[in-house]
Amino acid sequence: MKKVLVVDDAAFMRLTLKTMLEKNGFQVVGEAENGRRATEMYKMLNPDIVTMDITMPDMDGLEALGEIIKFDSKAKIIMLSAMGQEVKIKEAVVMGAKGFIVKPFKEDYLLKTLSQF
Repeated sequence: MKKVLVVDDAAFMRLTLKTMLEKNGFQVVGEAENGRRATEMYKMLNPDIVTMDITMPDMDGLEALGEIIKFDSKAKIIMLSAMGQEVKIKEAVVMGAKGFIVKPFKEDYLLKTLSQF
């Protein structure tokens, strides 16, 4: 069972992701509401996959991606972003993100993407 850390500033989105993942055989080991908390939790929990929102307060998803990749160059981070963030998505992939999902997304696409890791 793959362990997932869900990172999003919106509680509703974290709950939605957690529900989708857990009913499909993933284990959500933690949730973070910003990038700073995500980097702390990554170091503590060592998840197999991270779903990371880009736009968040305190520390955004790109900063957190950079911090986690510095800590673990093999980290499997999938970025989630709203439409219109193509530049940030490209930047995230260059920085080491393994993929991206554009919100709103379909459950089957989320599962297909995460199952690759």
